[in-house]
Amino acid sequence: MFGRKTMRRRALLALIAAVSVSSGAAAQDTVKIGLILPMTGQQASTGKQIDAAVKLYQALNGTTVAGKKVEVILKDDTSVPDVTKRLAQELIVNDKVAFLAGFGITPSALATAPIATQAKVPEIVMAAGTSSITEASPYVVRTSFTLAQSAVPMADWAVKNGIKKVVTLVSDYGPGIDAEKSFSDEFKAKGGTIIENLRVPMRSPDFSPVLQKAADAKADALFVFVPSGAGAQFVKQFVERGLDKSGMKLIATGDVTDDDQLNGMGDVMVGVINAHNYSAAHDSAVNKAFVSAFRKANGGLRPNFMAVGGYDGMHLIYEALKKTNGSTDGAKLLEAMKGMAWESPRGPISIDPETRDIVQNIYVRKVQKVDGELYNVEFETIPNVKDPVKAAKKK
Repeated sequence: MFGRKTMRRRALLALIAAVSVSSGAAAQDTVKIGLILPMTGQQASTGKQIDAAVKLYQALNGTTVAGKKVEVILKDDTSVPDVTKRLAQELIVNDKVAFLAGFGITPSALATAPIATQAKVPEIVMAAGTSSITEASPYVVRTSFTLAQSAVPMADWAVKNGIKKVVTLVSDYGPGIDAEKSFSDEFKAKGGTIIENLRVPMRSPDFSPVLQKAADAKADALFVFVPSGAGAQFVKQFVERGLDKSGMKLIATGDVTDDDQLNGMGDVMVGVINAHNYSAAHDSAVNKAFVSAFRKANGGLRPNFMAVGGYDGMHLIYEALKKTNGSTDGAKLLEAMKGMAWESPRGPISIDPETRDIVQNIYVRKVQKVDGELYNVEFETIPNVKDPVKAAKKK
């Protein structure tokens, strides 16, 4: 049975590779992007934000690049990696896409990586944040973030501000484990103490038992990572346990204070310190124009860090096509993307030519009420942050 499955898989990958070569050799008037996102299910807010940002980018920049029409084919993977993999195969074999993009969660991005390699099709990760994703295929390029990029600055800030004992609480999957390890290693290296590392299941999490453990630990602060979309449930249970009045500080990655849901979390969030790559309150002309256009196009919806990952992903694709004069040869597109730099709504960003990961500013922010709405207000900038996990491997 195992042998037959392996043979079928090899045959399918060979077919994908053959289709890719033949489609790449032929002149195409239309360049197709297979956009795979969780449009339903627990991570639906991620899909909604990225899809809206992709549509906005094309509305503002047109649908023609280097003489080629750019067509986006949206598919809902419901955050199930096996579905992601099947959709990626279908998009390459049947639709002959030149790019695969999106990927709301790490397992979905990883499931697609071997397909991207065999087909020589760039995989543009617009959301998923585990460090190792770009190492899974030479065709993966990331425009989102890594959790370590936020967790390490958060640990540095905590130590500088007199926090000595911390309990960490993360969702138990790739990004959460990255956040836990990166924060813990940095915090301990700077003289802090990690009392306990707590984890919760990614799907249908109940935070109550681990929050009780955190309360019993009598730490100075609770460091938290939960994926975008789960922050509201976490905060609800945090308040129900009375931890907001316990004197224990809540510090987090910016996923927890997601711009998309922050207003709905209530004033209990005021004062929460977090670190992340984007806030809708980022003070730049580029961002103000982006937020205004996004809200106008989406019934007042506020863009979050997922939207910016999608918007910048489209910019990367468009600029790569300009550099290749419309060629969809995967190797040429990859070379065009490496080292590319531009001004994003989040600030200056670039693609690390060695790792194909994004290099970006990380901002330490405080949740504040501005004109009656809650925002992540930036008060400290750490410029040009590379992925700390990969940087540590070079030491």
